[in-house]
Amino acid sequence: MEMRRYEEDMYWRRMEEEQMYWGEQRRRMAPPPLMSRPGMPVPPLLTCVRRPDSPDDRHIMAKHSTIYPVEEELQAVQKIVSHSERALKLVSDSLLDKEAPAVTTAATEGGDEKGTENSARLLKGVMRVGILAKGLLLRGDRNVELILLTAKKPTISLLKSIAKQLPMELETFSEDQYEVQAHPEEANIVIFSSKEPKMQVTISLTSPLMREDTAAEKDKQAGGKAAEKDVAEKDPPDLLNKRKCLEYLASLRHAKWFQARANGLQSCVIVIRVLRDLCQRVPTWGKMPGWAMELLVEKVISSAAGPLSPGEAMRRVLECISTGILLPDGPGLMDPCEKEPTDALESMMLQAREDITASAQHALRLLAFRQIHKVLGMDSLPASKASARNRKRRRDGSDTGEGEGEGKKDKKDEAGIA
Repeated sequence: MEMRRYEEDMYWRRMEEEQMYWGEQRRRMAPPPLMSRPGMPVPPLLTCVRRPDSPDDRHIMAKHSTIYPVEEELQAVQKIVSHSERALKLVSDSLLDKEAPAVTTAATEGGDEKGTENSARLLKGVMRVGILAKGLLLRGDRNVELILLTAKKPTISLLKSIAKQLPMELETFSEDQYEVQAHPEEANIVIFSSKEPKMQVTISLTSPLMREDTAAEKDKQAGGKAAEKDVAEKDPPDLLNKRKCLEYLASLRHAKWFQARANGLQSCVIVIRVLRDLCQRVPTWGKMPGWAMELLVEKVISSAAGPLSPGEAMRRVLECISTGILLPDGPGLMDPCEKEPTDALESMMLQAREDITASAQHALRLLAFRQIHKVLGMDSLPASKASARNRKRRRDGSDTGEGEGEGKKDKKDEAGIA
């Protein structure tokens, strides 16, 4: 959708430029104002029209096309995710039949069969999170995430029971071979596919009750031992890792926020995909948390006066980082998905903040000298026809000696980004 929106925008810009071109031709053919008759209208002056696409736009879109997943990968992801969701629904039905055999009788007597059944379910629903829910998949990504919400606080016994039933449920409707592994210490289950391209789905268990337990702990500090005893009695002995469950709830909030704020923002998803590729290629950028980067790009683009092209958005993000927003004495990056004031950059070390700031400053200098291809890790594209007409012709002597130092400059620039 983002690429289609960008292509439509480029189309209307070209239409506008073509209209201005023919308007200029009519103005040249019209008689000069001083020699025209008194009642003849004077043609309007031409307004400045932006080029259909700048070199930065072309490079970013070319890079985006190379890092976007191929059709086989998208189909493999869709297949394993849909199979996992369907199998979890069957597991939920199985647990409902085992733990609440009297639900059907009670529902029939009460008249609200569907509502009673849903309230008795132990597994409440499956939500897509991470790069899958945000639409940030890159070519080569093999792991996607799902969140499985439970009605009660998830336990190790529940996780193992689900992992035991999943292979049997998958075999009922799919001929593909899947491997299921349970990881109680990580509070998740991983499903591996056997066909190429091999994908894996990480199903993480959590419950909204885990976050309510955090509020209860604050009341415990104020209420004393009586409240502490009351909270301890509610928790099962084999409760899953609480910190992990809270992280999974946070990732669910992140996905909802991203879908509401960033998905519809022009150039936002494209720039984040390009930056994700930069984080994978350059170790310096790999130390930046993914959620912090998504927050930063959304705030930078949404605060602009108008819609930005991919090249303009990328430059604006690098300018923001270059000013020192990541440094400890900077304004910080507040997390909009937390009730308490939380800095999304708090996990970053001081050295990582300084390295990324210096790298962004160097990348910004490369953009200023029309060398964005070095930032993106790609070859330079040939100049478009429009830019070739507008570019001044170089003197013959300016080319001498340029090729000798070109290789050294490229190595120096790449080292500066790293």
